[in-house]
Amino acid sequence: MASSVTVYTYTHSVTYVTQKMLSSIKQIILDIGLDPAKFASDFNIYDVGVRTWLESKHLKQAVLEVASSSGSLVTRCDFTIDYCYSSGEGSMWVDTDAIKFAIKKLGVIPSTCTYRVILSVSAGAPHVDGWSDCNFLSTDGFVKQNLGTTIGTNSIGTQAGYWRKAS
Repeated sequence: MASSVTVYTYTHSVTYVTQKMLSSIKQIILDIGLDPAKFASDFNIYDVGVRTWLESKHLKQAVLEVASSSGSLVTRCDFTIDYCYSSGEGSMWVDTDAIKFAIKKLGVIPSTCTYRVILSVSAGAPHVDGWSDCNFLSTDGFVKQNLGTTIGTNSIGTQAGYWRKAS
């Protein structure tokens, strides 16, 4: 008689979503032609913030915001968290094709642009060193293109989207 046991914990989902979301953001930075050095040097701050706020269920959104040298929005990539998502017991996946499609749509960004990673959290979120309040750049004149769910686990999913100038 054969038997199997599947062990699944929320912590596994937190770890998986943190890793896949941050690696997706890094890949976007690379593929649009920006220097990933800042992302790499701040990686531990991003990792602790995402992991802590996913664990406490306060993380609402992780955002890569790209700005021109004048400080105006060039594009933005959003990963919106869904704590009610379920992809099946123990299932974890990432849709890299959807993310690659979005990157191709963004094209190469001028190297004079800068970027920042913003984590949007709900009220009552625990303090995490390295993070402070900030405001998003204006999306006036931009349209959000939703990609659907790009990362899924048994208990957490992310809906991805990017912002482009309205035609």
